[in-house]
Amino acid sequence: MTYKIGLLIDEKRYEAIKNTPLAQSLKSMFGGEIKMLEVEVDEETAKRILAEFPSARVDARGFLEDLPVAFKRALFEAIAQEGNADKSVFEKVFQKIDVIKEAAKKEKEYVPPP
Repeated sequence: MTYKIGLLIDEKRYEAIKNTPLAQSLKSMFGGEIKMLEVEVDEETAKRILAEFPSARVDARGFLEDLPVAFKRALFEAIAQEGNADKSVFEKVFQKIDVIKEAAKKEKEYVPPP
């Protein structure tokens, strides 16, 4: 089964991906005010994400939700660097999972903007 992660795209993030094929796949939300990039996640990667973040869950639509902002930020940064959203971006994120988990612990005290 394929899962998804929804990344919210503001103007600053759009500038980082506007010249990639990803810009064509953005979905509009809230009357077009916000764009969302749906990143596909294979089952193996989804299980690994769920194991790393116990508060994460899969919703009825098949989206991985309640992920730390630090994880989503790192994922977007990897996507912007690579210019695609394939499995290699998740490997880049997992290489620095310890740093992400430390940042995620701080989110319980203060939730940073995405």
